Amino acid sequence: MGNLLEVNGLTTEFRTERGVVRAVNNISYHLNEGEILGIVGESGCGKSVSQLSIMQLIPSPPGKVVAGEVLFEGQDLLKYTKNSKEMCQVRGNKISMVFQEPMTSLNPAMTINKQMSEVLIEHKGVSKREAREVCIDMLGQVGVADPKRRADDFPHHMSGGMRQRVMVAMAMLCNPRLIIADEATTALDATIQAQLLELMYGIVNKYNTALVMVTHNLGVVARYANRINVMYAGRIVETGTVKEIWAKPMHPYTEGLLKCVPRLGEKLVAIKGMPPSLIGKPDTCPFLPRCKDRQQCCFENPLPKPTLVDGQHYTSCMVRLEGMA
Repeated sequence: MGNLLEVNGLTTEFRTERGVVRAVNNISYHLNEGEILGIVGESGCGKSVSQLSIMQLIPSPPGKVVAGEVLFEGQDLLKYTKNSKEMCQVRGNKISMVFQEPMTSLNPAMTINKQMSEVLIEHKGVSKREAREVCIDMLGQVGVADPKRRADDFPHHMSGGMRQRVMVAMAMLCNPRLIIADEATTALDATIQAQLLELMYGIVNKYNTALVMVTHNLGVVARYANRINVMYAGRIVETGTVKEIWAKPMHPYTEGLLKCVPRLGEKLVAIKGMPPSLIGKPDTCPFLPRCKDRQQCCFENPLPKPTLVDGQHYTSCMVRLEGMA
């Protein structure tokens, strides 16, 4: 099982009146074929920006990918221009994305069938009749009741959960190699969220599709993901299999996230402090002001690259790495 996606040194910046915001700071990771990867962290840590950078969907200006490479099936996607023929053939065809709020992703003036059919007509060159048949079938597969009738509905005729099912169906139309689910269930209630997660899990296993789950909820990725990347302030601070991360977290921020996962009979423990500003951030550990384990070496040295702990487990915590030496 080889690498489907390989991200090396990805850096994305936004130029603002206050200065340059480095939203994604030199991150590297890989994704295997058919694997489910969880990317977790609190709001503003760079999770979504990193995935939008891969898809070349960063608004420019003010944003720009300033460094790195994104190898998908061996080809560097960052060498293509945003609206090039090559990138358009990848986006929506080989890599699909399910966004957090479907009402802003679906066109309110177009029927569900028309929006879904456009994907097939553009990428597969099928007729309108054939596209409609495929769309109705896919709507049925994702649990939309009476799909033939609902295909002619407009987005506002549907509930939030139903619209998100449409987004999942649209993402699967071209049988992509990779689906990126960017906080795809966050705005939904718990029961609908669970249904959609099970739906996506079933689909990726059925078609051997790789899945990137972007979320702030470690409990979600613990159930579905194979590996986890923990992000903080634009950097990946820890990565490993779900078993490795849960059994022995090797970064204080990961420990804090795990304590925020609700458990019966236990109190939630908040991480003290606030995330740092990403303008003019020093090269030291970004979690330093909030860390209970910080030592003098943390103030004096730049944040190390993720270093192997054991198996597939890597951490950037200098204190934990020195404790192992």
